[in-house]
Amino acid sequence: MRLLSSPMLIVSLVAELVVADKPRIDRKAVVQSFNPTRVESSPETPLQVGNGNFAFGADITGLQTFGPFSTLSTWGWHNFSLPETPGQTQVSDYHGTDWWTHGRLVNYNMVSPNESDIGNWLRENPHRINLARIGLVFGDQNITEAALSNKSQTLDMWTGILTSQFTYKDALVTVETASDPETDTLSIKAKSSLFSSGDIGVVFDLPYPVNQKFEAPSVGTFDSPEKHSSSLTQCAAGSQGTRARIVHDLDNTTYSLHLNWNSADKIVRSDPDTHRYHLYPKSSDALSLTIDFSNTGRAHMSVDASKVQERSRDWWESFWESGAFIDLAESQSEAAQELQRITVQSLYLEAMEMYGWHTFQFARWNHWPLYWRSANHTYQLLLDDALSRAKRQGYEGARWGKMTGSNLVDSPGEINTLLIWQQPHAIYFAELEYRQFPSPETLEKWDGILSATADFMYSYGFWDEACYQLGPPMYPISENTKPNSTVNPTFELAYWRFGLEVASNWKKRQEKPVPTHYTEMLEKLCPLPVDNGTYPIYEGIPDMWIDNNTVTDHPGMAGIYGLLPPPSDRDALDLGIVRHTADRIHEVWDLPNSYGWDFPMLAMNSLRLGDVDRAIEYLLHPSFDFDDAGYPTGGTRVPRPYFPSSGSFLLAMSMMAGGWDGEEHPHFPGDWAVKVEGFTPAM
Repeated sequence: MRLLSSPMLIVSLVAELVVADKPRIDRKAVVQSFNPTRVESSPETPLQVGNGNFAFGADITGLQTFGPFSTLSTWGWHNFSLPETPGQTQVSDYHGTDWWTHGRLVNYNMVSPNESDIGNWLRENPHRINLARIGLVFGDQNITEAALSNKSQTLDMWTGILTSQFTYKDALVTVETASDPETDTLSIKAKSSLFSSGDIGVVFDLPYPVNQKFEAPSVGTFDSPEKHSSSLTQCAAGSQGTRARIVHDLDNTTYSLHLNWNSADKIVRSDPDTHRYHLYPKSSDALSLTIDFSNTGRAHMSVDASKVQERSRDWWESFWESGAFIDLAESQSEAAQELQRITVQSLYLEAMEMYGWHTFQFARWNHWPLYWRSANHTYQLLLDDALSRAKRQGYEGARWGKMTGSNLVDSPGEINTLLIWQQPHAIYFAELEYRQFPSPETLEKWDGILSATADFMYSYGFWDEACYQLGPPMYPISENTKPNSTVNPTFELAYWRFGLEVASNWKKRQEKPVPTHYTEMLEKLCPLPVDNGTYPIYEGIPDMWIDNNTVTDHPGMAGIYGLLPPPSDRDALDLGIVRHTADRIHEVWDLPNSYGWDFPMLAMNSLRLGDVDRAIEYLLHPSFDFDDAGYPTGGTRVPRPYFPSSGSFLLAMSMMAGGWDGEEHPHFPGDWAVKVEGFTPAM
């Protein structure tokens, strides 16, 4: 891929852009032109169908015949047994660690040496589980993918239907895979003479979880049947096909597979010592099968595979026809076509949902139903725990955690507990929503959350006789400094100012008095640190641009003018220093070892500075790679795929397409043919 040759060029966009009002973009043509097509399985990035609460990854057969891929649901969590170490046998035995913080001991959620077993248990539990492996089985033949010929596979992103074909024993096999848009229901439609001959069937294999984090494949083990149990209940064939239920018990986790298929053939257990079940539908060459996963014991729905496909088509068409859209199809630039591909494929993957990076973009792309699916309740759900956390540590308000499990318990860890950059996220969410829906209802909805968030932000600040400082101890956004010497990090100071400004305006919009402590902290917050005409990671950091350890990981300084808008107090931010900092990052930062949202954050910074070419350079950087299906590779330090890359990429593209306050127009190279629809400016 050829990147633009002049990254320093500042491109002015006025008449060169074609911004579409009428006629509408042919979205279907754009989307389907980037449908992923494969002729062999990808070992790490299976094509997926799903709905945001349920996802199924498939190999080249359209199922999980060969690939170690997962079936996941948002309710699918499991706990291993508690440790048996004396004094560490229950959650209440965990007490965390006390650290000195400005002259007092504060309890932090990090593992102490004498509580390592229960601490590690809390870090590892609960964990997601692979609900089942569902694949094809070839009679008694233990074949590999190499035994199949004429393989092809296409994911139609416009419909959400995955179509796979191959030849085996000179017979064609076609498999169509889809997910219901609202329930945890998988639809399989398959056709081949191999079904009626008994040469091919479907296998349902239930794994036990394993203690893995980034290791691949993390799909569980199928070789420990003694650790869990399962049972099969057959139902008689009826007018709507044959039904069966498989119940899987994993310690304290129980869920069911409700199956419905179009023949009188029965599911059988392969062996009493396994949790593997087979279905050989010999009555017909065509199989129509639905599998509904449920943790309630009851099926969500009872429809056939064709109905699920119809519902999938309707939902995905509605998704693509709503919200914002970018069309770069008529641009001759290779960079434009690559940005278009990644954009479309990321929209598909992210529509199937580090919370901020995943969800901010729904608001910016005008997909508010997807935004509200989680934003309407997430912070309210976590509020009591955040209030308790702050109180335990001697602060006011609510302190939001970094990694909170489905049981509302934080994962222990030194970095997790000392990070603060996630604190103003709730305020960012609220402001995004208010800009689109400026109503008393929006103000009331978020008022309690904003007040609790800002109260902690004030309480966390430490008065050092000159200004309110942040830290120590703390980790900044880069997570790579010494916590007891990290003070006044640049990004966090800017985010604190942003959050307190919005919280103050929130009260004014409701004609309520602004709390005096908000105003006091805004007026007396420590200024952004400066190091040789640049903004460093934190105040007083040694050898900022010389030490290799300080020019790696997340370049948070770029976020103060990109992800964040400029402060209302223009004296609080020097754009000359911002520009010099951006140039230094471009010159010396360890970008080959950067990953994830680093590049979109740098791109948004470049956009605000007027350097469109550099923004595109960052978004197409070799270390910010997306494979043929749009999966972000993530690099060597995080698992593949690493979806914060996708969400942050879409956030940057929305800024490129919709502009921002004061620059309310698209920002693309002047010789590109660009059409955009449905965007509103960023802050």
